[in-house]
Amino acid sequence: MTETRPERELRLTRDTRQPLPPSRDGRPARGRSAAGSSREAGAWRGEPGLPRDARRAPSAADRRPPGRGVDADGYRRALAVHAAGVVVITAQSDGIPVGLTATSFSSVSLDPPLVSFYVDRSSTTWPSLRAADHFAVNVLAGDQAELATRFARKDIDRFAEPTRWRPGPLGAPLLQDVSAHLICLPHETVDVGDHILVVGLVAEARVHGTGRPLLYHQGRFGRFLPHP
Repeated sequence: MTETRPERELRLTRDTRQPLPPSRDGRPARGRSAAGSSREAGAWRGEPGLPRDARRAPSAADRRPPGRGVDADGYRRALAVHAAGVVVITAQSDGIPVGLTATSFSSVSLDPPLVSFYVDRSSTTWPSLRAADHFAVNVLAGDQAELATRFARKDIDRFAEPTRWRPGPLGAPLLQDVSAHLICLPHETVDVGDHILVVGLVAEARVHGTGRPLLYHQGRFGRFLPHP
């Protein structure tokens, strides 16, 4: 029996293929799938219109497994352009003053009054800080870069001369000539990546000066210059 045109179109519709529209010159499309020609289909897998061997090779970012994040060098370069305030965290553990420089200090909450900072898991100062029943945040002024550097060094007595300090109302060392002091009670600690997030409840806050703060930018300490 001769197959009529309507029957042939109905059979193609039921098939996994779909009938294609006629070409621009009006002639029926021949030898093409519904996905288009091989050149058009290749555009989904590489640069349009280029031979397979001429397409762009995958970059390191393309090959990185999902969820791994940016590479370490690129991450450091991006964060280096962010200017951060500088504080020294101090405490007293078994009668011995301890402290470290932090550029990750931040406010967390107004009610209750919470602040936070991060400390590296490998920090040799952190075990003593963690054992203390409270700690102080010393907000450094713009002319205290040497003090910040001193509390970032290892294998030295950070509280020896020329460091000037006094015991606070609860015993934690308070550095002299800083812009502000915050006395904090331990509130929460959380392991985050290769650092530890430390959250403190502010029990007392005193401002000693409103001058220019010390900043950390591009791996160096510097002063803040406001716009006129």
